[in-house]
Amino acid sequence: MRKKTGHGNGTMTVRAPHSSTVRQAVLVSDELGSWSPLDPDEVARLLHGAEVPWWIAGGWAIDLHLGRQTRPHEDVDVLVLRPHLPRLREQLAGWDLHAADPPGTLRPWPVDEELPPGVHDVWCRPAPAADWCLQLMVDDLADGAGGGEGEWVYRRDPRVHRPWRTLSGPASDAQRAVLAPEVQLFHKSADPRTKDEDDFALTVGELDGPRRAWLIEALQLTDTRHPWIGQLQSAASV
Repeated sequence: MRKKTGHGNGTMTVRAPHSSTVRQAVLVSDELGSWSPLDPDEVARLLHGAEVPWWIAGGWAIDLHLGRQTRPHEDVDVLVLRPHLPRLREQLAGWDLHAADPPGTLRPWPVDEELPPGVHDVWCRPAPAADWCLQLMVDDLADGAGGGEGEWVYRRDPRVHRPWRTLSGPASDAQRAVLAPEVQLFHKSADPRTKDEDDFALTVGELDGPRRAWLIEALQLTDTRHPWIGQLQSAASV
């Protein structure tokens, strides 16, 4: 779900707790509240010990792959697999979690409720009066199980899938897994915004052959006329 800026408020700069990183608290519509996102290191500390896989996703996944922050980030996305949600929920015990259900709106997600299958986004904050600081992107497994050789399934088209164990990109380390850049770009390819186009432009030349080939194949499967296909093919010939 896209964050809505407006009401003539713009943005305000705040400093993250326990971090020297200056970030933007992005003001959204009154009923949704404002964002003061964690940075990737803070996410790693928060989720340390969860004992289930999770991945830094969104724009931060691209910047971590590139090795530098290229733009301000209005939120921080963490990809999780649906079967692992109960354990992540335990890790965030005491936090205020809301489900994007239906998409474009938020409702409280009670502790004793199983997240409905069609819900893929959960906003998280430490308390109801706090800013939102973390978004869980919930994806599914082909076999509905959390272990073994389950396959990650693209939420918009189940023909696109791959073993979930291959979702970690080269920017991953012992403290945090970072979503593979080709998978993150594929997520961004559906109705790309200006920042998504910018992320693609910065990353297309940094993809190795196998990652570029996977992204081309995924795009050709879902949108044969997608403009990124030609750019990826051009990058491959350089």
